[in-house]
Amino acid sequence: MEKTEPEMGSDRPAIPLDASDEALVVESARHAAIPEGLFQLHELDVLYEDDTQTLWTYMNPEGRPSFTPTMLGDFENWQVYIEQGFGPEKVPLRFLVLGSRAPGVFCFGGDLDLFQRLIRERNRDGLVRYGHRCCKILHRNIASLDLPMLTIGLVEGAALGGGFEALLSFDYIVAERGATFGLPEIMFGLFPGMGAHALLSRKVGSAMADRLIVSNETYSAEQMYEIGLVHHLAENGQGLAACREFIKKSDRRHAGLVNSRRAMKVAWNLELAELNRITELWADSALQLREQDLKVMGRLVAAQARLTKAA
Repeated sequence: MEKTEPEMGSDRPAIPLDASDEALVVESARHAAIPEGLFQLHELDVLYEDDTQTLWTYMNPEGRPSFTPTMLGDFENWQVYIEQGFGPEKVPLRFLVLGSRAPGVFCFGGDLDLFQRLIRERNRDGLVRYGHRCCKILHRNIASLDLPMLTIGLVEGAALGGGFEALLSFDYIVAERGATFGLPEIMFGLFPGMGAHALLSRKVGSAMADRLIVSNETYSAEQMYEIGLVHHLAENGQGLAACREFIKKSDRRHAGLVNSRRAMKVAWNLELAELNRITELWADSALQLREQDLKVMGRLVAAQARLTKAA
């Protein structure tokens, strides 16, 4: 199924997933109960699909596919609009899916260019504010915004650093076989500070969490599936189809799956304060980086920019 590219700057209130979904755009526009702003976010393309009661969202960054302050602002508004428009006595929402339109990339993670600048300025408050914003978004996603829905991360490329951490906050991950995962922060003397320790230790245990965090290795989708972090594998180019199939199969047992995930999260007992404490430790660690570490970070930023430009 051929996907169409998003039409940036258009007056249309939503972006279709493919050519056959044009009718859904009109249908979504008529759904007056959904806040209009949800379909007008700057770097997130959003579509509500009535027949499956699914909210499809694709990251569509203007520059490097990273969690820039602009992207974080979109995610904050995205969550507010979802809470306003969906739920019991509102528009029904059973599934929420997040993917990416960046070719070959789900997300590179944190805004390394911003980090370098804040570290050189010795701006701890700026680092902490950024981390706290990420943690709040992550924690609210873990809680599914207190809505009876299942959240799904759709991975069709590289999920690195904070991109990988973000995926850990979803109930299910659907990944194409060519997708890759990794936490490269250790290569420049840092660690992933927005959820990796808290979530990986709960999902796969402390020993495996430590291995994933400090190894500086890139893992395949198949390896992540064997570990248990990826739930469904798809052939390359079939991620969207596999996600639709998962939604179809999950519809009949939706209530059981939702409540099972809720029970799991009760067992996790993961409070926002824990995530914030870790990100504050991350900020303190960032201020200890040497110039040679910052140069490594800078080379990684340049490599990401080249890949983005080539794509």
